[in-house]
Parts: sequence; C-alpha cells; structure tokens
Amino acid sequence: MSISVLAGAIIAGLEAAPREVPRQVLAFYYGWYGNPQTSGRWVHWSQVEPAARRIGGSTHYPALGAYDSHDSQLIEQHCLWAQQAGLTGFIVSWWAQGDFHDQGLPPLLEAAQKHGLAITVYFETVHPRQAQSPAGALRDVLYLLERYGRHPAWLRVQGKPVLFIYGRALGEIKPEGWQEVIAEANRRYEGGAVFIGDRLSEAAARIFDGIHTYNPTGRTAGKSPEEIRAWARATYPEWVKTAGQKIACLTVIPGYDDSKLDRPAPRPVTSRHGGQTCRILWEEALAADPDWVLVTSFNEWHEGSEIEPSAEDGDQALKTTAKYAKILVSRAARIPKP
Repeated sequence: MSISVLAGAIIAGLEAAPREVPRQVLAFYYGWYGNPQTSGRWVHWSQVEPAARRIGGSTHYPALGAYDSHDSQLIEQHCLWAQQAGLTGFIVSWWAQGDFHDQGLPPLLEAAQKHGLAITVYFETVHPRQAQSPAGALRDVLYLLERYGRHPAWLRVQGKPVLFIYGRALGEIKPEGWQEVIAEANRRYEGGAVFIGDRLSEAAARIFDGIHTYNPTGRTAGKSPEEIRAWARATYPEWVKTAGQKIACLTVIPGYDDSKLDRPAPRPVTSRHGGQTCRILWEEALAADPDWVLVTSFNEWHEGSEIEPSAEDGDQALKTTAKYAKILVSRAARIPKP
C-alpha cells in the first residue's frame, strides 16, 4: 500500500472513530534554562542581575530567579504550581535527540507522574536542518514515541500518545510531508499516535488529529480589554468549528512582550491589562467550548507570556488559570456540531 493511500485510510478511520477526548488544560513549557550551579553554564539566561531583579532578553524576572531546568527541586516546584493551577499537563519544547531539552524530559516525566500531570512535546524543527525531509521528521517522531510514548505520564488520547507539531516544523516539510510522516509513524508504532498541528485550517484538520495555534498575539496586540473580548468572541467559535470532528484547541495568553529580544520592530505586544487579558480570553474560550485549552505559556520568559510567578506580576495568572481550568476539565467530552 502506498503512503498516500495508507494516509487516506488512517484519516478516514480517525474521522469515523467514536469521539472520547477528555478535556485538557495544557501549558507550553520550556525546559531550556540552565545556570552555572546546576549545568555549569548559563543556558538561555544572559546578563543576570539578581539584585536588580533583571535578566537580559527577559521581559520579567522569575520569582525563583535565573533557575536551571534540570534542577530536581525546580521541576518539583513547577509541577506543584501546575497542579495547583488546574493544569492537566505540559507541552514541552523539544528540539533534537540527546540535546539539553531532551535530557530534561526523563526527570520531568517522573515528577509529572507524581503530581498527576501529563507530558507531551512541542516538535520544534525538522533535522537535519540543511536537508529537511519527511524522513528526518519521521526519525525523530519514532524516537520520541519509542523512548517516551509508553511512559505512564505521557499524554494520551484513546491510549495513543500525543505529539504537538509547531508551525516551524510544519512549514519545513509542508503539510503533505507531515501526512507522510503521520501515516508511516502510525504504521511502525504499534497502536499509532495522535498528532496536533499548529495550523488553523480545514486542510490541516484533514491531515492532523487536532489543530491549534501557538500564540494569538498577532490578533490581540495593541488592543484594549474590550477589543480583546470582541475579537475572541468572534474568533474562538470559528476555530472550534474549523476543527470539526478533530481535537479543537483554543489558546489563552496572559499577555505577550518580546520587545527585550533583538527582533525587528514593531513587536506584537499584548498588554496584560492588570490580569484582564488572561481572564477575558479564558471566559471566551470556555464559552466557545473547545476540547482543550492551551496556555501560552508556563515559562517562556523571553516573550513575556509566562504564567509562572514573577517579580512583576506575582502569581496572578496562576490563580486566574486555576479558577477557569477546573470548569473546562469538569465538562463531559465535546460533541462536535455538524
């Protein structure tokens, strides 16, 4: 059977399968931080000034300071905060086999299991970078599934491990390339897997098992709280409708500010509006009734989208998340409208 025929059969089978998708509230998580005390060097942090509570390239200052993602106590604290905030799990940034991010997955999985959290990865890029192809993506997908997919803490739907595919990786081999990867991965990995693609379109919903977007700040930047609500009220239901029978994800951000990075101006800054942005987006997301709400982010400090406690905002975003997350998680599975 050819890959295209096999892919069509798999997609048709998924569309015909009974829906049983428990609600999830998942936060994008970054395990890429390192400091000299734990890892022997700075990783991702720069120009760290504890006395001034300032870090270069970081919009806010973490309540825990410039920590190390491989520190076992730090991992425990993050999982505890996530549990208290009503998160059901993390979508962990993942780049390559054996790198700093990959090395941090085993201890994170063990801690997540203790706290009743689920872990999956955000597949960031296709290797090798010089000659990107479906074969390179498949190699890493199978590595993830075989190495981690059977761990008790791995996120599953109907017993199948879940992987999220970031827009960069999606674009590198195009949707058609991912269709090949999905078909072949499901053939080689016993029981198959569930793939959630970073593209909100009906075409993407035909290829992936669910669709999402990482960050809506391009639509909310510069808007007042009232304008943010109007945008979300009009847009979120359309995103759920676009997913159709597939897993529908809506993304909530507390705010966004990457202006401390060396990125071309103007930047798409979304104000936190004293916590109103997070609250409003949560309210409109619940009204739109998705399968999953994704929080961008737990700890992307460079882009100022974190809900992790900071010197500037305290634990406000964590508390807001806790208030609304339990409402979504308590709901029965969504039944898509025709």
